[in-house]
Amino acid sequence: MLKSLRRRFRERISSRQKGIPAPENASRQEFYYKLELNLQIFQELLENCVDVKYRYFQLGTQPSKAACVIYLDNMIDKKTLEDNVLAPLTGIKTVTIGREPDLLNSVEQQLVETVGVKTVTMLDEAMAVLLDGHGILLIDGINKVLGLSIKRLEIRSIEEAASETAVRGPRDAFVELLGINITLLRRRLKTHQLKMEKLQLGKLSKTDVVITYISGIADPEIVEEVKNRISKIEIDGVLESNYIAEFIEDSPWSPFPQINATERPDRVAAGLLEGQVAVLVDNTPFALLMPMTFPQFLHTAEDYYERSIYTSFTRLIRFIAVNIALLLPASYIAVVTFHQELLPTSLLISIAAGRERVPFPAFVEAILMEGTFEILREAGVRLPRPVGQATSIVGALVIGNAAVTAGLVSPLMVIVVSVTALASFIIPTTSGSFAIRLLRFPIMFCATALGFFGVMAALMVILIHLCSLRSFGVPYLAPIAPLHLSGWKDIYLRVPWWMMLTRPRYFGIQDRKRQPLGQKPVPPRKGDENGP
Repeated sequence: MLKSLRRRFRERISSRQKGIPAPENASRQEFYYKLELNLQIFQELLENCVDVKYRYFQLGTQPSKAACVIYLDNMIDKKTLEDNVLAPLTGIKTVTIGREPDLLNSVEQQLVETVGVKTVTMLDEAMAVLLDGHGILLIDGINKVLGLSIKRLEIRSIEEAASETAVRGPRDAFVELLGINITLLRRRLKTHQLKMEKLQLGKLSKTDVVITYISGIADPEIVEEVKNRISKIEIDGVLESNYIAEFIEDSPWSPFPQINATERPDRVAAGLLEGQVAVLVDNTPFALLMPMTFPQFLHTAEDYYERSIYTSFTRLIRFIAVNIALLLPASYIAVVTFHQELLPTSLLISIAAGRERVPFPAFVEAILMEGTFEILREAGVRLPRPVGQATSIVGALVIGNAAVTAGLVSPLMVIVVSVTALASFIIPTTSGSFAIRLLRFPIMFCATALGFFGVMAALMVILIHLCSLRSFGVPYLAPIAPLHLSGWKDIYLRVPWWMMLTRPRYFGIQDRKRQPLGQKPVPPRKGDENGP
């Protein structure tokens, strides 16, 4: 302990004797007029950073002046550095260097037409510019530095969303670069009302985060609540948008997510038009959309690109599939264990014959099959795509057939688990699918204990929990509970666009009017002026 204190004290004394602030205080210091002192600060702070490069050169003034460009290797465009920075600066001839503003203004004039230039006076600002991938220019005799916009952007090309595929609709998806994602939204919403407010999160990662909403449509109270919750986050690094989601959702211990994550810009744009708020995070293609309600987790962007009659049919299938994925294994256990009288005699005899060789009760049988399928599903996700698909399909067939042949499970249980898995695949959002898969197991336990009475008790507990949930103050089951009849036009069914005159009222929207009345298409009649 004493040795450590002595070492720190010696470092402070040594740094003060040299005229350089101690490393821990360096970020709050201004620059010196001597180039050597400024370079020494950067060299101490960036010690053991192999990717930091120092390019020394002489300004082409009369007389010449020493300068240095500091940058991170492989993060800048070296051709831009050579052609648009070094070449103009080494060619300066007619500059009076007796005064600082003259030289600094001349350097800015030489660079402003080719690269972006930003004057920086504090060390922490210069370090942020450097670590963001830009270059910084230091000149002897000037206690300021210039940030140079010579960053090289290498990004993944804009492709189709991998987690939200669609037959009809736009094929572009968000990428890892925040600027590109902002552009994708601007292309869809060409209005000055689309507001984007930027902030940084993460003490070490310095991750850029953008909060976007449509002014005049989004509820100002919800917008302020989103800003306040995000601004209170204190964490070392933000590497993905879920880091933020877990800090700002209302009920973090609930199995149901209250914030939707999507990589489709068209879905974000549609949410903004309905009064929601979106959060874009740098280095991730997934945006956050809030507040969210439970019915919206069963909706897809493609629902609005097909005719309403097709969309209504597929939505009904999804709601039925959710009930199958949640209740089918529990219902099988309840019927086989307690309520055999509910089955026809011939079916009951068939089930009994299939379970004759099975040594386990229905609950253990269901747990074994469901657990095995979850393992296969996770293995298929983690393995490379071609191998993962083969593993999931072949594994399910081989293990299911082998389990029936060995007498570990009944053939009907294999059918129940397979239908349950297919129903869970229909749920369009990954987070919503996880909630259903997780709740399936406690409901199965309740069915084992009390039969259908246990199933109903579990459903009542889930329903009470859903009614108590809020997403940024918005009831999670709206417009079902509390009841808003105007919102039922876009829940289980979807009416045609010309009937959706208003936006959802449960988001607290300022401007609820979406379109005027009387746009229903009417076929022309004979004798009309515009008729055939």
